[in-house]
Amino acid sequence: MVIAASLLAACNKGSGPAAPASPASATAAAGAASSPVLLLAPEDLRPIRTGTQASGAVITGSVEPERKADLRAEVAAVVLQVVRDNGEQVKRGDLLVRLDDTSIRDGLRSAEEAERAANQSFEQAERQYQRLKTLQAQGMSSIQAAEDAEIRRNNSQSDRVAANSRVVTARQQLQRTEVRAPFDGVVSDRKVSAGDTAQIGKELIKVIDPASMRFEGLVSADRVHELQPGQQVVFRINGYPGVDFQGKVRRVDASANATTRQVEVLVALTGDKQPRVAGLYAEGRVLTGESAALMLPEASLVREGDATSVWRVRNNTLAKVPVKVGQRDVRSGEYPVASGLADGDEVLRHPGSTLVNGQKVERAAAAASTASQPSKG
Repeated sequence: MVIAASLLAACNKGSGPAAPASPASATAAAGAASSPVLLLAPEDLRPIRTGTQASGAVITGSVEPERKADLRAEVAAVVLQVVRDNGEQVKRGDLLVRLDDTSIRDGLRSAEEAERAANQSFEQAERQYQRLKTLQAQGMSSIQAAEDAEIRRNNSQSDRVAANSRVVTARQQLQRTEVRAPFDGVVSDRKVSAGDTAQIGKELIKVIDPASMRFEGLVSADRVHELQPGQQVVFRINGYPGVDFQGKVRRVDASANATTRQVEVLVALTGDKQPRVAGLYAEGRVLTGESAALMLPEASLVREGDATSVWRVRNNTLAKVPVKVGQRDVRSGEYPVASGLADGDEVLRHPGSTLVNGQKVERAAAAASTASQPSKG
């Protein structure tokens, strides 16, 4: 017994004290051990497969109407009435703003009276000229008298033409006191109210055609060589969350902006989805190529500040795996995985907040098959 006790003491002394486990690993192991088994259905998992990622130049800008009219005052007058307000639908020819036409209407009446007097003067001069011309042919009047009558006739004709022109101008001025819609559209910006004094050139009201929206974007000069008319564009618009709009490049400007050195690109909208509000910020990509990449949807990603991770299921164990993702594919809405996952890995489609790293997983199909087997014993 003494010899056995001595040998046991020597073994304990040689082996030394055991290294204590780290607090983090001990806490994780304890949490995983105490967590219940997570039952997953097949639709809860998403296998990671290699897909195609659209590549191309990034385009940023705004959605603007192709048909828009900035209606300004063409006569100096006081605003009497603003018939339509912002957001109201208008038809071509609808009255939008009415200006005071009192002085212009008086000027029109004066011009019409002057026109009537000029017409009478011309008719009288024409009759006198014809009469003297007949007398001169019969030798009963001098040639000088006939020539003087012809000069008076010609002057009267000039006065009549000038009077007609003044009447036309006065009528045009009268028409300009009524500002009307140039096409079917929507009032986008009302600039005046009743009682304002409108000088010539003052902004009165703006009308746009929502059916003529287009994407007016800018592309970096480094990617201009990739662009050409007809290429597909996929973009999103602020104010329309989760909606992908489609378009095609219509025109690429021949010169870059002198300040930003970016090139403007006009994109015609295609498809059934059409924005109805102008001026909204838009961002997308001109699809110029494709590349192979592992793709993940937004719902599977867990973002915590600058860190991104996913919950991967492997060997019936749940693990939180950090990943690096690239820019969102504007065509599919998914993100390419740069690192952290491999082809064939399975991740949770919609991870919750109560998951534990290292938690055991049981698949619903396996659980159902086990429950259906007859018990032994």
